[in-house]
Amino acid sequence: MVGVVGAGTVALLLSVAIPTSAFAQGEAPRGRVLVTVVDQTGGVLRAARVTVTGDDEVTRALPIRQGAASEIGVATFEGLAFGRYMIEAEFAGFETVTLRGVQVRGTETRITVTLPVKKLVEKVTVGRDERTSGLDPRGDAFSTILTREQISALPDDPEELEAVLKAMAPPGAIIRVDGFTGGALPPKSQIRSIRLPRMDQFAAQDHGGIHGAMHIDIMTQPGVGPLRVTADFRLRDDALNARSPFAPSKGDEQLHRYGFFASSTLVPERSSFSFSATLTSQYDTDTLLAAVGDGSVLAEPVRRPLDGSSVTARFDQALGEAHTLRVNYQRTASDRRNLGIGGFNLRERGYSTASRQDALRISENGPIGRRLFTETRLQVQWERSESISAFEMPTIRVLDAFTSGGAQQRGGRQVTVFELATDLDYVRGNHAVRTGILLDGGRYRSDQLANYLGTYTFGSLDDYLAGRPRTFTRRVGDARVSYVNLQAGLYVQDDWRASRAVLVSAGVRYEVQTHTNQAWSLSPRASLSWSPFRSGHTTLRASAGYFHDWLDMTTFEQSLRVDGFRQQELQILDPAYPEPGLDGVVPPTNRYLLDAGRRRPASAAFSAGVDRSFLQIGRVSFVYTWRDNKNLPAGQNLNAPLDGVRPDPQFANVVEARSIGESRVHQINVGGALARLKSRRTVLSTNYTWTMSESNTSGAFSLPASGQDLLAEWGPVDPRHRFSVSFNTQLMAGLAVNVVVVGRSGQPYNVTTGLDDNLDGVFNDRPSGVRRNSARGAPHWSVSPRLTYSIGLGKRPDGGSQGNSTSVAHGGGDGGFNGGATNGRCRLDIYVSAENLLNRYNYVGYSGVRTSPFFGQPTNVANLRKIELGIRFGF
Repeated sequence: MVGVVGAGTVALLLSVAIPTSAFAQGEAPRGRVLVTVVDQTGGVLRAARVTVTGDDEVTRALPIRQGAASEIGVATFEGLAFGRYMIEAEFAGFETVTLRGVQVRGTETRITVTLPVKKLVEKVTVGRDERTSGLDPRGDAFSTILTREQISALPDDPEELEAVLKAMAPPGAIIRVDGFTGGALPPKSQIRSIRLPRMDQFAAQDHGGIHGAMHIDIMTQPGVGPLRVTADFRLRDDALNARSPFAPSKGDEQLHRYGFFASSTLVPERSSFSFSATLTSQYDTDTLLAAVGDGSVLAEPVRRPLDGSSVTARFDQALGEAHTLRVNYQRTASDRRNLGIGGFNLRERGYSTASRQDALRISENGPIGRRLFTETRLQVQWERSESISAFEMPTIRVLDAFTSGGAQQRGGRQVTVFELATDLDYVRGNHAVRTGILLDGGRYRSDQLANYLGTYTFGSLDDYLAGRPRTFTRRVGDARVSYVNLQAGLYVQDDWRASRAVLVSAGVRYEVQTHTNQAWSLSPRASLSWSPFRSGHTTLRASAGYFHDWLDMTTFEQSLRVDGFRQQELQILDPAYPEPGLDGVVPPTNRYLLDAGRRRPASAAFSAGVDRSFLQIGRVSFVYTWRDNKNLPAGQNLNAPLDGVRPDPQFANVVEARSIGESRVHQINVGGALARLKSRRTVLSTNYTWTMSESNTSGAFSLPASGQDLLAEWGPVDPRHRFSVSFNTQLMAGLAVNVVVVGRSGQPYNVTTGLDDNLDGVFNDRPSGVRRNSARGAPHWSVSPRLTYSIGLGKRPDGGSQGNSTSVAHGGGDGGFNGGATNGRCRLDIYVSAENLLNRYNYVGYSGVRTSPFFGQPTNVANLRKIELGIRFGF
């Protein structure tokens, strides 16, 4: 407040001195105009272009002034003659807003312009000039903003939407909603923009982890403008769906989903709200395919019911003239039945789950003075889940032939986690400095029981028919665990514009976490961006950095639960059958431990790429990324049998998770976009990723097949090729066509003998000379179109002029509509969408067990054709 008063005093003295001198020379009085450009959430749009043009008889003769919003979203224009002006604000992916009749009468005039998201991708030049804008790390040279039409083509189901977005982005990208990670995706009606990464930015503000710092950023929309209400109904049954080639008949399928969305401004230019609710009742079908004991093959569809609901409420409040408070609450619930059935699992393996999740998200942002911008985010999530088996009986497992008996699932998990982050931006000259802190953690409680009645494992159908199991395992003891985890990160980064053509970014991140013996870890990052041509159409970037990842809490939880004392995992080799024959004798037990000297996973990475726009309607990018990951968790058997004898006979396998695993990644990503803006609003975008990745570990407690030798465990872990194509066009007024094509090459899988040659009770032994994950399945691809017809009903009332407001909210949400434009007061959307329209059989479930009757064959099909009809009405 003192700084504001001081600045006002200085401005007052200048306003007295300068006009006096000006009048002495016959000049008009002048003032300063500060234009803040924000999106619909109140977040500033850095580098937005602002143009100031005279709008009366006196000012029209003055030169047109242009400038760019700074890192805190403010464009400053000095020495403007008193009078009326027209102010125009632009930013890539948003509608251009023009304000007329803005009056400049004092020493300082402040204007806030709110830009709505653009309904079509458009090449908009932002920044001080085109060359400078090409260097903006947050600009469209380093990411792809999905249009309204592209978003409308995506699946409505949140789980399907997440899968498609991850397929369209480079591998390893993490989804963030309004800057928060974790939690459920919002309803699609509340999504206003989706930004897919193209270049790994290596920013110090991002935790990154061993998979990189790429994020799929989803921004939700506030309730700007008059009251908008939308109701929709989705229907799908099995009439037009496809039958699995492994099932004798088509399975039952049905979907009824009801949705409601409302948004409105509560106090003009001050507060707004939005609310959505979804109710789902559905069942889909999986396929059971198993070779049962008599040698016959059992194949049949299995119905899997799901009842779910979701409620999301959001409130936005302006705090003062420049700060915004946003509060978002989301509750999701789902009840699933007949889980665990399908593939080799027979019907008695079924179990049900009930889960509930509540998430509260609060954020506040805005400038502090002229050079500082701050943003604070708090997220708290409460999760509860419970599982129950349909039948209580021991399990019989015949490797990749069939599994019968109870699922042995009981108990649940309660988790309370929080995320608190604060970021501060400071701009000074050619430097834009960002610093911040992240606090993350939670409390975990669990009493999940598994394998509490025991499991017989047979190596083959012949062993089963002969009544000759290879192992019997069973967990006994207290499964209740409770623990707390805390982790924190502190960072600082400087983006230095060395020239109009060069941007140098350097930063460092410091992180700590409980439950690790790594007292501290530093992650330095650096990037160099170069825009070699004045046009700014080409941007080159090279980045290098070091990353750390967090210790996985599920790994830590298992080390607490099955430590050989709290809970024991009994193991008997060559047991009696159908009774293991314990007779009061406690057999040796397995233990799972964490290495006392464990370290957090770490990664050294390098990335280089080029981005090029062309013909004002297209863009293409090429990025190469290399990563070398160390300290990955890998299991080591501290009590491996030597000539069939355990060093410590009290225990069986003592599996210790050690930080000795490694992986290597070489990746090339090519992306492109083409928008024919004046021809039926056509937009085409593509993405292709080539990946060569290898690892020598399958997980924290997964043992090497060849004893302790990790060198023999190197093998591929990802599909070699991935691609996606999104095509959107409007055939006629109100009729929109959207098509999404996704695909990948075959997923690698492991080949094993089906025997326990080293007598450790683990059936992961491979044939001599065979690498891990040496086999690959078939490639996958699917075509998913959507056809939407929009009808306008009634006459839309004329909108009022914005006048001379110094704070303008322009545009707003569309109530969840994403189809073709209409001009009616009310709107009706009728759509039909198809998933895998051509019914491509995408085979999965390949068996790599040589003793299996299905060896080398697929046992299921993913993504069978589904046809869905929907109606959406709003006003």
